[in-house]
Amino acid sequence: MKKPSKLKLASLPTPVEYVNYSGQSFFVKRDDLSGLELSGNKVRKLDYLIYDALKEKADYIFTTGGEQSNHARATAIAAVKYGIKPKLFLWGKNSIQANGNLFINKFLDAEISFLNKKNYEFVNEIMYEEKENFESKGKKVYVIPEGGSTTLGIWGYIDFVNELNNQLNIQNKKGILLAAGTGGTAAGILVGLALNNINTKVYAVNVLYSKDLIRKKILTLADAVIKQFKLDCNINEDNLIVLDGYSEEGYKNITEDKLKIIKDFALKTGIILDPVYTGKAFYAYYKEFLIPKKAKDIIFLHTGGLFGVFNKTGKYLKVNF
Repeated sequence: MKKPSKLKLASLPTPVEYVNYSGQSFFVKRDDLSGLELSGNKVRKLDYLIYDALKEKADYIFTTGGEQSNHARATAIAAVKYGIKPKLFLWGKNSIQANGNLFINKFLDAEISFLNKKNYEFVNEIMYEEKENFESKGKKVYVIPEGGSTTLGIWGYIDFVNELNNQLNIQNKKGILLAAGTGGTAAGILVGLALNNINTKVYAVNVLYSKDLIRKKILTLADAVIKQFKLDCNINEDNLIVLDGYSEEGYKNITEDKLKIIKDFALKTGIILDPVYTGKAFYAYYKEFLIPKKAKDIIFLHTGGLFGVFNKTGKYLKVNF
């Protein structure tokens, strides 16, 4: 196995906290504290992707996401850190009073193209057409797909398994629960578990794609990295469990019942969850494991997203019990 090279953007290892909430104690892996301006799970992937962009001598990095995308913002920060110009293709609308991730993108002078939902379905084609346009003018462009979920990017979460195993001995745990947007984090963890012969469940809470589609994305990406890097392991598909139905309000929205749990959890633990990813994932954790008193052996992975809170400050402040 030849492991790819990477930078050291991430502040690792991230801590593990043993918290008590709703009458139970459980572990929270704090990947929200991974560094690069609170970039969460994105920075582990960018360690590999930015290294590759530098090797390719890129003048520009293109990437994509919603207008409050943590990945897009983290990519913009990492790109400017190494003297590369970021261009972002964002699903949403421009705003003069930009906040959260969009504010940071603008502050960093990232070039931004805003796309409506229909056009966003073709964002990869749009990025590669723009890449051809830029390169015809002598600019080298490196394209990072949505979420950094590539066979190279997910090495950040193959590594993650060794880190977490050294902290907790995952073999003795029944599962790891996390939010799944594009599926790269879950795919990397599945591969890392397989490489270490650890038979632990991965509970992926789908927040963007349907249950069947995100499962297909995760398993396809996991299989692809195994084949590309000739890894000596096989994925146990039964270890991937998609917890569906916790984002029915839509990717960019959050319901009041979830916000109540987010606020209560913050008041009891000091840990703040975002409205798009971790808030929905923790609500699933609450329903699936805390209420039935099964949380002790299920690790909650906090993948970050704090800047996304600032686009929902009105809703967060209106929460009443």
